[in-house]
Amino acid sequence: MGILDKIFGSYSEREVKRIIPIVDRIEALESEIKALSDEALRGKTEEFKERVRKGETLDDILPEAFAVVREASVRTLGMRHFREQLIGGIVLHQGRISEMKTGEGKTLVATLPAYLNALSGNGVHIVTVNDYLAKRDREWMGQIYEFLGLSIGVILHNLTPDERRVAYNSDITYGTNNEFGFDYLRDNMVIYKEEMVQRKLNFAIVDEVDSILIDEARTPLIISGEGEKSTEFYKVADYFVKTLIKEKDFTIDEKAHSAMLTDEGVKKAEKYFHLENYADAANMEIQHHVSQALKGNYVMKIDKDYMVKDGEVIIVDEFTGRLMEGRRYSDGLHQAIEAKEGVKVERESKTLATITFQNYFRMYTKLAGMTGTALTEEMEFREIYGLDVIVIPTHEAIQRTDHPDVIYKTVRGKYNAIVEDIAESYKKGQPVLVGTVSIEKSEELSAFLKKKGVPHQVLNAKYHEKEAEIVAHAGEKSMVTIATNMAGRGTDIKLGEGVDSLGGLKIIGTERHESRRIDNQLRGRSGRQGDPGSSRFYISLEDDLMRIFGSERLQGIVDKLGLGEDEAIESKMVTKAIENAQKKVEGNNFDIRKTLLGYDDVMNKQREIIYKQRAQVLEGQTIKSEIEDMLRDVVYSAVDSHITGVEESFKDDLKNLINFMEDLFVPHKSVTLEELEALSNDEIKEKYLSKAIEIYNSKETTFGEEQMREIERVVLLRVVDTKWMDHIDSMDHLKQGIGLRAYRQQDPVQAYQFEGSAMFEEMIYNIKLDTIRFLLHVQVEKAPERERVVKETSTNYDDSVKKEPIKKDKKVGRNDLCTCGSGKKYKNCCGREA
Repeated sequence: MGILDKIFGSYSEREVKRIIPIVDRIEALESEIKALSDEALRGKTEEFKERVRKGETLDDILPEAFAVVREASVRTLGMRHFREQLIGGIVLHQGRISEMKTGEGKTLVATLPAYLNALSGNGVHIVTVNDYLAKRDREWMGQIYEFLGLSIGVILHNLTPDERRVAYNSDITYGTNNEFGFDYLRDNMVIYKEEMVQRKLNFAIVDEVDSILIDEARTPLIISGEGEKSTEFYKVADYFVKTLIKEKDFTIDEKAHSAMLTDEGVKKAEKYFHLENYADAANMEIQHHVSQALKGNYVMKIDKDYMVKDGEVIIVDEFTGRLMEGRRYSDGLHQAIEAKEGVKVERESKTLATITFQNYFRMYTKLAGMTGTALTEEMEFREIYGLDVIVIPTHEAIQRTDHPDVIYKTVRGKYNAIVEDIAESYKKGQPVLVGTVSIEKSEELSAFLKKKGVPHQVLNAKYHEKEAEIVAHAGEKSMVTIATNMAGRGTDIKLGEGVDSLGGLKIIGTERHESRRIDNQLRGRSGRQGDPGSSRFYISLEDDLMRIFGSERLQGIVDKLGLGEDEAIESKMVTKAIENAQKKVEGNNFDIRKTLLGYDDVMNKQREIIYKQRAQVLEGQTIKSEIEDMLRDVVYSAVDSHITGVEESFKDDLKNLINFMEDLFVPHKSVTLEELEALSNDEIKEKYLSKAIEIYNSKETTFGEEQMREIERVVLLRVVDTKWMDHIDSMDHLKQGIGLRAYRQQDPVQAYQFEGSAMFEEMIYNIKLDTIRFLLHVQVEKAPERERVVKETSTNYDDSVKKEPIKKDKKVGRNDLCTCGSGKKYKNCCGREA
């Protein structure tokens, strides 16, 4: 491929060549558009809308529309889109991913396709990674849109439904992926159409697309209501696991992010909880609480995975280092951590609605994204979202020097070297941005620098309110900034006075991340718009990535060299070995996300059916014919399932049928055994159906036609919501245990699909059954009214993808089936790096 690329150019280069003629047409219009008055320029928006209404496509209008936006940007912001930004804008309009390096002005690029696509009147969503950026970009770029006569909205965490509705009805709406996703779920939980806030999902431009569509795709969105379970047992389980000894009573599997009892630990549990056999199915509840208490106490780390703030456990996003306010770990893990930290244990929640980001964003008619780092994940973007990645050339050539990694034997040796490097740079006035993988590591490094007397800023989830401001100043003379992963992403780092001559911004990575992309993001903070700069990663063999996934060959090389604590190797071969370890982990993570999507695709089809049924009810449509179909289905199904066709049991079958029908809707003794004995099966069906229709019609006469139609909608809505919520729970339990099917040579995803479909069919039948039962028993004095089935209490963060399905205490053999549920052998799956 390398030789072919040299001859024909890479895929991106060929695609950019195709776009150049369109860019030339935009540039040719510049003098004509420049000559327009402000009013005439603004008038172009109405002209374009009219042309679209008359049948012109957005592609036809693109060159003029882009030229208009470019001129409006010059007049409002004093910023003129470069040719490269025009290319990026065209790629976004085509529904693709623009890979543009940091500092290339992605925020401004988005204004071009956003304006063009807003002309259709169907709305455009610009998706950012946090509220701060949504608000900043709406205010900043909003000046261009407002100048051109378009309306702009922003969705922030604390808005009321009315404010959200106004924002969504704007031509262009800024907001975070979480807010857009949760609003979609809430819209499908409302009981009146007027309560809905979103319009049809038309076009989304996703900023930092890799962060949102890949990193966060492992965490489904969940809206929860309060469950019924007591919280006391979390404290009991917590007390128990705190008495256990690591390695003796339990072991930790770092790769699987889980902990499990040893045989010794099981004996202690049996004694503590007074059980005969801990593994007995009857003790599942205890097993669940102990398992989560173990994980909460020994796997989840404070200031890395979560923080305690104002008596609350708050999740820290593992990718961005930001606090995830309002999100909770699911399946009781959050309560286990609350018990561990001695804060108030909240009630376990019930899932009301859930969706993955993959399935949410695939609902948009057109999807596009932009980031500085997407190419390493191109296969995933293509396979999951149907998006290709186009690398946009930089406006100025990149001047940054990326040095090979330096490898130390110990963490201590590595930190000594990092502190020396930072101190030297500080002395000469060169700014340094130091990337760490967690809050804990940031504070560790900060302590070393304090000892050394180097002034510095620490930026992590604890201070993310000041995040953008701190990052914006990271390029100033003598500035030392320590940041977790992608903190402050989306904020431009401009170099201070005289920093060019000192070598520009120096980037120091304190260890390699699991994903090459996150490392590239850190590197990309330096060298914007042709600025000088440099980057280097410091690594020790004790780092998590090297310890868990590094090769024995690398350890062997270091041992042979007999390295002392403060000696290092700098080698391209070693850097390559590290990248190979990262590729393995990336492949593993892709498989996890793919499996998760395979499961959610089953739920997605079911969710579409349920939401469509709800929408029909909310639209106020008459569902009388559907109710009549339900009557027929329920009656026919009841007769078929009760009458077996065996003569000896015929009488008993009929008795059971009569009891069932009397419980369902038929008045006591209004149908007798003698009557039914004389009838054929079809005649029995017709007899019961005519009884059902008679009762149904009498209800309509009592209530009047209009009220009866509303009662039907109320009953169906309530039954559907109740059954759907129970179904979500049942499907979740099915998913937890389905991985074990691989031991029976069954594909777990296929088994989930098959059994999930059967469960869904059963739910649909139960919806019909309950709807008929309620409708035919409804009384005038107790006519139901619309009300929510369960009140929403929180928006959750689902940790289930890191949670392995039930594990056996014995070690998994290399040739055993992998416990993640993929159906592959362990050595070819999660054991590839072992």
